Amino acid sequence: MTTPDTPGPTPDTSGPAPEPAAAGEHATDAERRVLRTALRDTLLLVAALVVVGGGIGLLVAGLPGLWGALVGAAIAAFFCATTIWSMMRTVGASPARMAAFVMGAWVAKIVVLIVVLALLQGATFYAPWVLIAVLAVGAIGSALLDYRAVNSGRVPYVQP
Repeated sequence: MTTPDTPGPTPDTSGPAPEPAAAGEHATDAERRVLRTALRDTLLLVAALVVVGGGIGLLVAGLPGLWGALVGAAIAAFFCATTIWSMMRTVGASPARMAAFVMGAWVAKIVVLIVVLALLQGATFYAPWVLIAVLAVGAIGSALLDYRAVNSGRVPYVQP
């Protein structure tokens, strides 16, 4: 029996050995950071839509303009946050599961949109063109913010 060249404490083997990191753990953490950034930025965009869109709507169309902006911001928030939420729920899942989850969320969003539009049909408390403008700015802004989050995110291409 030989002795080690560098004496020192022996490792404690009484407890369970630490499990090796899963193959996709590092990428999953990076992907979650990207999605959290996208969600945070989208929520900030919605807050700006409420304040700026509501203010402009109030100035140009009075109280119906304010209501149009608020409804448009709410629809934009629901659509954008639902997409990001569905992606966060399926990070690290199989592509088939992720696609099914995202498509299910998309179908749910379309159903909600149809119901909301049916409820708003004929209503006079809001300015429809303000709603459309705020919703368009929210959709385009959210897409740009998502692009920025993904483009600036540090997600490895190769799993270590």
